[in-house]
Amino acid sequence: MNENWLSTAREVLQAEQDAIAAVQNGLGDSFARAVSIFLSCKGKIVCTGVGKSGHIARKAAATLASTGSPSFYLHPTEAGHGDVGVLAEGDAMLALSYSGESAEVLDLLPALRRHSASLVVVAGAADSSLAKAAEAALIVQVAREACPLNLAPTASSTAMLALTDALAVALFSARGFSADDFARTHPSGMLGRRLLLRVSDVMRRGEDLPIAAANDSFAAALVQMTEKRMGMVLIADDNILRGIFTDGDLRRAVESGADFSNAKIADLMTPAPRDVSPDMMAADALHLMRENRLNHLAATENGKLAGALSFHDLLAHRLI
Repeated sequence: MNENWLSTAREVLQAEQDAIAAVQNGLGDSFARAVSIFLSCKGKIVCTGVGKSGHIARKAAATLASTGSPSFYLHPTEAGHGDVGVLAEGDAMLALSYSGESAEVLDLLPALRRHSASLVVVAGAADSSLAKAAEAALIVQVAREACPLNLAPTASSTAMLALTDALAVALFSARGFSADDFARTHPSGMLGRRLLLRVSDVMRRGEDLPIAAANDSFAAALVQMTEKRMGMVLIADDNILRGIFTDGDLRRAVESGADFSNAKIADLMTPAPRDVSPDMMAADALHLMRENRLNHLAATENGKLAGALSFHDLLAHRLI
């Protein structure tokens, strides 16, 4: 292992840590003003920037959008070739430029004025053209870049990233954005599925449900259990849940030498099995199954059998 590599890595991380600390110490009224501007924005928050600042602006737009502040990224070069048409009354812009003199971003200012759009700027110099044009200018000044040549945007871009995260989270808190709100903007993610999916969304029902009557023979119940491939059969009369018979029950019955020839499924079932409401969150049902070492759960509504789910169903919906 080359100690020089480790030394360089530590120096980079220290430089970026120092840059973030400097931004933190410099927070003040302009940050509060920026939050207020975005909170009162009736339209979208349009994020823009070029080069490394453009990459940070893209990420800022994604973070804002996912935390309750409608936002998107506008490439300033493409804006000059028609994309500026996305700007509308009530929009606000978050423009990032460490120099504060990016010509492509400055060229957007007339269009902003035409739409009476508010401008918040993240820049490295308070006396830059962009900062002077802004209603709120957030200044990111770093002692030096983490790059040995003090050229490549490293510490400065990290500081800008952290600052835009702070903006997004401040807005998140001010809007009272909840875990449920977050789930609705992340329906395909693990958190979204855990917060949105209910038992009714993942359970099996109707023809897919293995059901036998209490007086059915063991053989008839076993046919249901085999055909529906759920690893169990529910025992119900007039749609009232009486019991459950699982593949685990079958193994135990075989081991105990049970006589299956004339047995009714009611003689072998586990009576009064654990059941849940279809309205229960699927994640809560999963917790219940794990806590009680269950592979299956029946779902009942108003005393009637509504469906059932298995551990494999939750796995298929990527809740595990």
